[in-house]
Amino acid sequence: MDHFAYRNGVLHAEDVPLPVIAAEVGTPVYVYSKATLVRHARVFREAVAVAGRHHIAFAVKSNPNIAVLRVLAREGYGADVVSGGELDRALAAGMAAEDIVFSGVGKTEAELAHGLECGIGQFNIELEAEGAALARIASAMGKTATAVLRVNPDVDAGTHAKISTGKAENKFGVPIGDAPAIFARLAALDGLNMRGVAVHIGSMVADLDPLAAAFERVGELVTELRAAGHTITHVDLGGGIGVPYRPHDRLPTPAQYGEMVARVTKDWGVTLMFEPGRVICGNAGILMTRVIWVKPGVVRPFVVVDAAMNDLARPALYEAYHHFQAVEPGEGTFDANIVGPVCESTDTFAMGRTIDLVEPGDLAVFRTAGAYGATMASTYNSRALVPEVLVDGDRYAVVADRILPATIMAAERVPDWLD
Repeated sequence: MDHFAYRNGVLHAEDVPLPVIAAEVGTPVYVYSKATLVRHARVFREAVAVAGRHHIAFAVKSNPNIAVLRVLAREGYGADVVSGGELDRALAAGMAAEDIVFSGVGKTEAELAHGLECGIGQFNIELEAEGAALARIASAMGKTATAVLRVNPDVDAGTHAKISTGKAENKFGVPIGDAPAIFARLAALDGLNMRGVAVHIGSMVADLDPLAAAFERVGELVTELRAAGHTITHVDLGGGIGVPYRPHDRLPTPAQYGEMVARVTKDWGVTLMFEPGRVICGNAGILMTRVIWVKPGVVRPFVVVDAAMNDLARPALYEAYHHFQAVEPGEGTFDANIVGPVCESTDTFAMGRTIDLVEPGDLAVFRTAGAYGATMASTYNSRALVPEVLVDGDRYAVVADRILPATIMAAERVPDWLD
């Protein structure tokens, strides 16, 4: 469920007509619904509560806007971060340092030190050398780093190859068969408090069976580690639950996910940690755009919109589907290709799709754009960086400005020797 709906033939974000935002802020623009964020945060929390002790850290990479993070901080969420920049954003949004988990396969020593200085709650170690470096840095600072070891269970999540993270050929985690020996060596180091293990097999997971299989392997590892004398108090189960992008998609619900987790982990006796991202913010956002041209084509017309692959990269990267709707639909539909103005053939949102009949000047939206949308935006083709708006009932605010090409160009320099 989300809070984007038609009223008197006009698409609204909560109680705000989208044309009002377009008139003030311009297009393209991301629009987020606070009510949807809050609802999804609460639904997920209730779903995993059936599994017992838990901690929820929102995957900041999915939507790092500070206002969005502030909404989730007020709902009691911590943060799962993968860079020093994301760590700073989480803190700026009011998320407690002890509720922050630092993930990521390429954390630098400077980032490890920064996390220690901030007093974050957990580091997810991706390889033995990283753990050794963390121990050395923590000892030099007179601190102890709380950490878990991320394992790769070699389970295919059944998702797109480019967002799969749990197969043997993926770059994430250590092979689960090597984990007991690596864990033992790290646990012996001064400066480290190794309290458990972590797993995350991919994003946009549409079937709970691969997740259950991965968790069962982790449960066996927990048993083995305890038998070797290690104290295991926390297991991080990552995130990855999918959301419906197409109107008729049917995916596992958070409640079904929670029931599966409770069943698989019932004898573990640990605090379970979760890192949801898309399932919280995906349907809480749309990308609003304006039709520039309807260009005749050999097979079907091209609807050229002012949003582009630099604003919403997922279709170009993953051939991802985003539902397209007119903000004020009239009568009829037609088959068209939806494309942006960037000078790349991959700047294509849809080919041969039946959509609302639109004309130049009409407003339209790409739905389910609240996750991996603005966070992946760029200024390719010297285009402006897309702004973001947060709606709360009948009020709204710009929570990220449109950064114009002139502002970006002003940060560049021509060396004296080119004069």
